Amino acid sequence: MAHTKPSDLSLVEPTLNKYAEVKGSLIAILQETQEAYGYLPMDVMEHIAERTGTPLATIVGVATFYAQFRLEPVGKYLIMLCQGTACHVNGSELISSAITDELGIEDGQTTEDGMFSLEHVACLGCCSLSPVMMINGKTYGRLTPDKAKKVLRSLAAEGGEAQ
Repeated sequence: MAHTKPSDLSLVEPTLNKYAEVKGSLIAILQETQEAYGYLPMDVMEHIAERTGTPLATIVGVATFYAQFRLEPVGKYLIMLCQGTACHVNGSELISSAITDELGIEDGQTTEDGMFSLEHVACLGCCSLSPVMMINGKTYGRLTPDKAKKVLRSLAAEGGEAQ
């Protein structure tokens, strides 16, 4: 793992205070932890294991089983590109290629500057807008390769790291 600096464990304490003694709460703990850190750092999962008495192997197993959990930090802008049937039929592969061309990353990767991460997802539920991507909760629909690149360039400029 790229993360070497110890995590600030105080960020997970409110969650552990709420759930540490609650049976069956591991997924809720991991969800809130990821919300606090942006991903699940290994040292934080070790701390969760100590506080809850749950074996670390169980925690890591849950974190790696469910697609919602990330073990590495994501970029400032998380691009979720829909791969559902409607998006696929309407050209999501062309959008993926445009993103790769513009940012130099593929599914599951983050740009070196930490600005963008790309994640292919099964369905965003915006089929009438296909092909569609969501970036930090904002939906961009009826995409063309050029339109996708313009969105990324605009965000890069906003983020202070013009490409």
